[in-house]
Amino acid sequence: MSHFSIMLVPDVGKTKSYRVSRKTLRTMAASVILSVFVILLGVYSLYSSYTIRDELNLSRDIIFDERLAFETEKAAFQAKFKAEEDKMNVYARSLGQMQARLSRLDALGKRLVQASSLSQAEFDFNVKPAFGGPRIPLNNSTADITLFDQIQHMDSQMSVLDTQLIAVDYLLQDEVEEKTARPHAWPSEGGWLSSHYGVRTDPFTAKKAMHRGIDIANRFGSSVLAGSRGVVIYTGKRKDYGYLVEIEHGYGYRTRYAHMSASNVAVGDIVQANQVIGRVGSSGRSTGPHLHYEVRRNGQALNPESFIPQG
Repeated sequence: MSHFSIMLVPDVGKTKSYRVSRKTLRTMAASVILSVFVILLGVYSLYSSYTIRDELNLSRDIIFDERLAFETEKAAFQAKFKAEEDKMNVYARSLGQMQARLSRLDALGKRLVQASSLSQAEFDFNVKPAFGGPRIPLNNSTADITLFDQIQHMDSQMSVLDTQLIAVDYLLQDEVEEKTARPHAWPSEGGWLSSHYGVRTDPFTAKKAMHRGIDIANRFGSSVLAGSRGVVIYTGKRKDYGYLVEIEHGYGYRTRYAHMSASNVAVGDIVQANQVIGRVGSSGRSTGPHLHYEVRRNGQALNPESFIPQG
C-alpha cells in the first residue's frame, strides 16, 4: 500500500476525501515529532537560562559579600597598621626628644662643674651611669622592646643627670643669695603688658583658658632680657611656645621666654640680670610680635607680675 485515503465526513454537506502518500505521511509525522522536540528543547533551554541566571545572581551576591568582607578586613588591617606606625613614630620622636634633652643636660652639667670649682671626679659627666638588676623580658614585639629599652635607658640617664645637677645647684646656692636668684628685672627692652596672668579668653579658640604667664607686646626684633642671674638650661623650638629660652636661677626659680625670633645664648651659658638673651618675635602659637614670659618655682607657675618692676 503506497497511499492512504483520509475522509472527512461532516454532519452536513459532502464527504471530502484526501489521498496521502506514505512518504508524505511519514514526512508529516517526522515534522510533528521534530516540532514537539524543538518546543521541548526551547522550554528546557528557557528553564535552564532562568536557572543559570539565578545561579549567576547568587554567585554575584556571594562575590559582593566576599569583596565587602575583604574591604572591611583590609580597612581594619590598614587602621591597625597605621596605629602601629603612629605608635612607632611616637616612640621614635620621644626617643629623639629625650636624646636632645640628655645632650642639653650633659652640656649644662659640664659647664656648671667648670664654673664652680667642684671636683670633676665627683661630678664626671663623661662617665656612664651604672645600672643593674635582673632582665625581665616583655611580651611585645622586638621593635617595641628595643625602643622601650632605649627610652628606659635614656630616662635613667636623665634621672642620674638631674640628681647630679640638683647637687651642683645646691652647692652653688652657697654663693648666690636668694634675692639675687629671684627674678626681678623687666624681661624686655621696652614694650607694654598686653595680657595678664590667669584665666583669659583664648585668642585662637575664643574659649576660657589658663594663661600661665604674661605677654609683653613689643617691636619685632626688640631685645629680650634675662629676669635675673642664672644658667641657660634650654634653648630651642617647643610646641606652642615657638622659640624658647629657659633659665635656671637657683632656689627653685626658673623663667621662660617664648615666641622669640632669635636666641643669643646656648645651653650652659651663665647670664646676668638684664643681659640680652634673644629677640622678640612671633613664633609658635602667637598672633603678633610679643614676649611670653613665665616665672616658675619648684615646677609651679607663678604670676610674673609679682616679679617685675611696678610702674
